[in-house]
Amino acid sequence: MTPEVGEPITPISDGWEVLEGDPVMWTWFEHQSEDCALVEGTWRCTPGTLRAEYQYYEYVVMLEGKIEITPDSGETVVVKGGDAFAVEANFKGVWKVIEPVHKRFLLRLR
Repeated sequence: MTPEVGEPITPISDGWEVLEGDPVMWTWFEHQSEDCALVEGTWRCTPGTLRAEYQYYEYVVMLEGKIEITPDSGETVVVKGGDAFAVEANFKGVWKVIEPVHKRFLLRLR
């Protein structure tokens, strides 16, 4: 994966499936390291419930919003504006976006 830097990606991203509601997500890839190992950007999403299957490690800083994250093999965690957290590569579970989300992220692609 070598994402393009610049314009937002607006359809539901690969690895995400809408389970409930009509969420809309926007992803901006804003910087990529010279060796293409790291990508940083911004993600926004409107309320709804989505199944997520991650391929890459992601570090997240939530600027606004509220999400209930339930891994397939674990307990629900609630994150909100002001929180920072990591999502491990190969995460599988459900993200319930309760309030519109604005987050910054750093993906490790290798």
